[in-house]
Amino acid sequence: MAALMKSVTVRALKFSPAVKFRLTRCGGTPELSIRSISSVMSPPSKAIVYEQHGSPDSVTRFVNLPPVEVRENDVCVKMLAAPINPSDINRIEGVYPVRPPVPAIGGYEGVGEVYTVGSKVNGLSPGDWVIPSPPSSGTWQTYVVKEESVWHKIDKTCPMEYAATITVNPLTALRMLEDFVSLNSGDSVVQNGATSIVGQCVIQLARLRGISTINIIRDRAGSDDAKENLKALGADEVFSESQLNVKNVKSLLGNLPEPALGFNCVGGIAASLVLKFLREGGTIVTYGGMSKKPITVSTTSFIFKDLALRGFWLQNWLSLGKVKECREMIDYLLGLARDGKLKYETELVPFEEFSVALDKSLGKLGRQPKQVITF
Repeated sequence: MAALMKSVTVRALKFSPAVKFRLTRCGGTPELSIRSISSVMSPPSKAIVYEQHGSPDSVTRFVNLPPVEVRENDVCVKMLAAPINPSDINRIEGVYPVRPPVPAIGGYEGVGEVYTVGSKVNGLSPGDWVIPSPPSSGTWQTYVVKEESVWHKIDKTCPMEYAATITVNPLTALRMLEDFVSLNSGDSVVQNGATSIVGQCVIQLARLRGISTINIIRDRAGSDDAKENLKALGADEVFSESQLNVKNVKSLLGNLPEPALGFNCVGGIAASLVLKFLREGGTIVTYGGMSKKPITVSTTSFIFKDLALRGFWLQNWLSLGKVKECREMIDYLLGLARDGKLKYETELVPFEEFSVALDKSLGKLGRQPKQVITF
């Protein structure tokens, strides 16, 4: 008689891993062989999901997600905190150049604690603090399961709010200071959007290098307090846009040298003001466009000042195979934050109050600190 073979998979209620029973008939004697199947699962997760692009306050919602398998090279991370960045909002709106397909879970950076690891993971252990490095979509959820290579172990002594926000903004500031113009101690840079986190980081990182900063902010209520706050961070000069309505803005520099490098995240008139400060042969780097207005450059600036216009996009820089370099710089920046040499204002908000944090991030409640969701 031909051998009879039948396979049955049984997932017991009280046993893990699952067990596969293979009944074989060999020489008339039934045999039972048992083979383990990996069944390490994450806990159920709660996430902010959007199923279509649109206004974030209309298309996002809380969703309960079932457990997922933690495969041999995977790490399950319990998220601790994740920010709401402008680029997160742009991804949900569908206007960011690179975005995950919908339906998608929001968030792009954050910090978490290793919950469990797959059988072949050697570099991480439960309890370690990790960040996705380079950043990775889907951090607005309570548990994230991704391959070990996604995660970078960090020093747990760094404040959580800095660990959650260290990549997108501080790393942008650092790369822009180092990638475009060779700056030396005694040089200066000029920037608009100085109250942004990138702007605040530029001030502090420049100061550590002996580089002066000239900072431009918008005219609005509380601008005097904003100036004082930036001065406390190390800003050399802070001007509101209306103060620069003069024939020669360089007359306001005093003893500061004309800047060779400028940063623009606003566009429109604010970008033109940065250009006016630059010395001959200077470079302006654009990394944002908050006003949604174009940069207008005079023919004179090109011909007689030989100015250069460049752009910076962190995601493009990260795609150039710079994982090791990125993680080294992250550790450097986290060290500065841990030692109190890199500061910026954040507001920690419980995950259940996401809608409030989102409204603040959308500007519905006036100027607010960086919103950081805690899980």
